Amino acid sequence: MSKSKSIILIHGNFVNEKTWANWKKRYEERGYIVYTPVNPGHEGIPSELRRQVHPDLTKTGFKDIVNNIARLIDTLPEKPFVIGHSMAGMVVLKLTEMGKVVAAASIDGAPPKNVFPPFTTLKAVLPAFGFFTSKKYFMGSRDWYDRCFFNTTPENERAAAFDKFAVPESFKVSRQLVLDSFSNIDFKKPHDPILFIGGGSDNIFPASLTKTVAGKYSDKSSKVDVKVFPNKSHFICGEAGWEIVADYILDWYEKL
Repeated sequence: MSKSKSIILIHGNFVNEKTWANWKKRYEERGYIVYTPVNPGHEGIPSELRRQVHPDLTKTGFKDIVNNIARLIDTLPEKPFVIGHSMAGMVVLKLTEMGKVVAAASIDGAPPKNVFPPFTTLKAVLPAFGFFTSKKYFMGSRDWYDRCFFNTTPENERAAAFDKFAVPESFKVSRQLVLDSFSNIDFKKPHDPILFIGGGSDNIFPASLTKTVAGKYSDKSSKVDVKVFPNKSHFICGEAGWEIVADYILDWYEKL
């Protein structure tokens, strides 16, 4: 395959593009042009977004995020290598299905609509759907982030991580992921290479779910690989040792 020098890093729910700063620098040092687009309604400094929610946040759904990235791709001189974390793990699967990429990596990725998640996932993310609240958006508490995101981060570092990265999230994103047929994946369709990364201590999307989604792809001519990193949480892209994960993904891509 012809290698692209363009990489797009797509952030997931509950954070914004600030989580990719170290990855962007590391990949640029290896000669790549790296884009870290912010999903609609997530533009700004996290601490300020927690005080004043972006006016476009509650309008933003999963389809808006996919289409936002697709429009960026259409402006590039070549199809990119796309890497997505959490909800954006599903974004990269959709972009791959749409034929927009040369390869994709899904890190601790959300499952498509046509893969039912385990109870642990439902328990963790149920508040993010907003089915039982009058609130207009989801803002995870410190306790929620500590349990679901920062569970492998030393306790004395969790408050700083929350302050630096935590942002409000649109209910519409999660709802479209589980209710809209757009969020299905055609697992029989031929596709460009996909790497699935799982965290062995992920309390939102466990490694078992990552393996299940990867195993659904059935076209024998299409490449699907899986790598699970033990003791890594959902904060796999930001916690200590993130470099190992980042380098593994880029090394995989360069060996295609």
